[in-house]
Amino acid sequence: MADPARREAISRQARAWLEANALILDTETTGLGDDAEVVELALVDCAGAVLLDTLVRPSGPVPAEAAAIHGITDAMLAEAPTWSEVHDRFCDLVEGRQVVIYSREFDTRVITQTARRYGLPAPQGFDPVLDPGRIHCAMQAYAEFRGEWSAEKGQYRWQKLSAAAVQQGVTVTNAHRALGDCLMTLGVVRAMASPENAQGV
Repeated sequence: MADPARREAISRQARAWLEANALILDTETTGLGDDAEVVELALVDCAGAVLLDTLVRPSGPVPAEAAAIHGITDAMLAEAPTWSEVHDRFCDLVEGRQVVIYSREFDTRVITQTARRYGLPAPQGFDPVLDPGRIHCAMQAYAEFRGEWSAEKGQYRWQKLSAAAVQQGVTVTNAHRALGDCLMTLGVVRAMASPENAQGV
């Protein structure tokens, strides 16, 4: 288990996200590489209200290995809006808001490279290096909260979202779809924010 002081610090951070009514974001993509694009995007607030839940038609076909994970096919995307059609709405929703993402580095990178593919700027403040205070990584926070040390990697062991949800008694539904993963992330954040959990009770 994590050091009690570290665990309490993460719990305070999670409570701050909830008090700020941060947005919870998730994407599904065409892959993991530098050419990957967003194919689904969701945003919920800390009350669980759905602010955005949309498929996004990429510039090319979805590779079979990606479709096998999230189940999003080319046929499902045929009538979906492109990133250029959802970009402004997305930027308006996240502007000035705290944003919590289970895998911040991945999602922010794919959102940024998808926008650039269409000649559009990355959403303001969406670079965690340039603006570290507004976009937060729930996976990193949960790794510290859980406290399983990986001697091999010299850091706390990252947990898959579905594993974190199970560990915290959060219902796993619609995993590997953007909205389902947003709601699971919210559940994990609420669990970390619980004073009883913070004390390891």
